[in-house]
Amino acid sequence: MIQMYHVDLRYAGGTYGLRDVSLELEKGDFVFLTGSSGAGKTSLLRLLFGAEKPSAGQILVAGRNITRLPASQIPSLRREIGVIFQDFKLLSERSVYENVAIALEIAGVSRSEIRTRVWSMLKRLGLGHRIDHKPRMLSGGEQQRVAIARALVNDPPLLLADEPTGNLDPALALDIMDIIADAHARGTTVVVATHDPALLERYRHRRVVLGGGRLAGTREPEEYSSALRHLGGTRA
Repeated sequence: MIQMYHVDLRYAGGTYGLRDVSLELEKGDFVFLTGSSGAGKTSLLRLLFGAEKPSAGQILVAGRNITRLPASQIPSLRREIGVIFQDFKLLSERSVYENVAIALEIAGVSRSEIRTRVWSMLKRLGLGHRIDHKPRMLSGGEQQRVAIARALVNDPPLLLADEPTGNLDPALALDIMDIIADAHARGTTVVVATHDPALLERYRHRRVVLGGGRLAGTREPEEYSSALRHLGGTRA
């Protein structure tokens, strides 16, 4: 699903978001990107989404070399990717319903199917009573859930999530992770950037560790201690 070969991301002024990163993710994988603030997690996700172009190296997503992908084909790529942004990127003058429905409208889904799927997703995320509200009328946690609903409503083949539980209380964070886990169980490839140790301990998935923009290491689920595995419980 994802191949990165010796990727650099260099910004104006000579600073680097990523340095010489090589990484492969198979279709159906679930991977946590971890590392301290500034490690390069968001930079990596932005590259996969086509929001940034690498300064060096090659990136393939679902068989397409996005390093060489013309700008005109980026929207087509993004229709196959669900993205949960840290800053939500909700449309301020559209209702909760409209913000979630837009992904399905772009995909050409019928109006009746849109209504069914949007209502089901919002109800599941506890937002049924907010369906006609504008984003400015919502709390930060509610806006976060709208962003998650928009990313998942189209059952994307690839989901990229940048700190998806950052503004949520611990109980709701686990509920959200369960919803993401359900999408993974249906075949979605999932990449979650997080520094939340509780999530990392509870969910047994591969970890990719970044540090200073470089790949610092990986940790496979089978390398976890038996005690760590026990923490996963039935939610793993």
